[in-house]
Amino acid sequence: VSFTVESGQTVGILGLTGSGKSTLFNLLLRYFDPASGEIYLDDVDISHISRSYLRREIAIVEQEPFLFGRTIAENIALGMDREVTQEEIESVAKIAAVHDAIMSFEKGYGTKVGERGVTLSGGQKQRIAIARAMLRDPQVILFDDATSAIDADTEARIRTALNLTTRKKTILTVTHRIQSVISADLILVMKNGVLIQKGTHETLSSVPGLYRDMLEIQTRIENELEIEIQNETASD
Repeated sequence: VSFTVESGQTVGILGLTGSGKSTLFNLLLRYFDPASGEIYLDDVDISHISRSYLRREIAIVEQEPFLFGRTIAENIALGMDREVTQEEIESVAKIAAVHDAIMSFEKGYGTKVGERGVTLSGGQKQRIAIARAMLRDPQVILFDDATSAIDADTEARIRTALNLTTRKKTILTVTHRIQSVISADLILVMKNGVLIQKGTHETLSSVPGLYRDMLEIQTRIENELEIEIQNETASD
């Protein structure tokens, strides 16, 4: 596996289950170090960078984020080493496209979510986790299938908001959904721990390979669902 990510780029990482996508994130965060080869951050081998610094400047949002039995505001501010204002919390919630949903609750940001966030939908939990990551203002954000429960339109709004933040983020997204990476600056396709394709959506969709196969399958499924919905609507 060999690739270069420029500062401020958005990178999509695709592949079948067990292809090594999440392992890349574990290596970046130094949960373990590579047995061979090197990873560089701004020309510095990350084995020479402290884990505490890496985990402060690289935020990860996972598919199943953990929320505590506290208020929504407390869950967003979790892990901060300073006092956080309500204005800051609401600002990152707006970037994560979850502010309106929070304000629809009777107690707003004072709403207690229950252990593991059981009172929230999967998409709401993921968006709160994105807000939590944004509050830290990291240089790099890793999305580990973290928008799987978010609809495509809302995900697009979040991407747009992220690009408008004052400190432009470098974003790496592990996903199974091609729609999530179509606009990425770089797409990496993994298989059995090997990087087998890399390029943009335009270049990868124009040549035979796993990316185009996945695109055709997902497009066909989406078209079939759309036809089913249209038929149900017509019958009603």
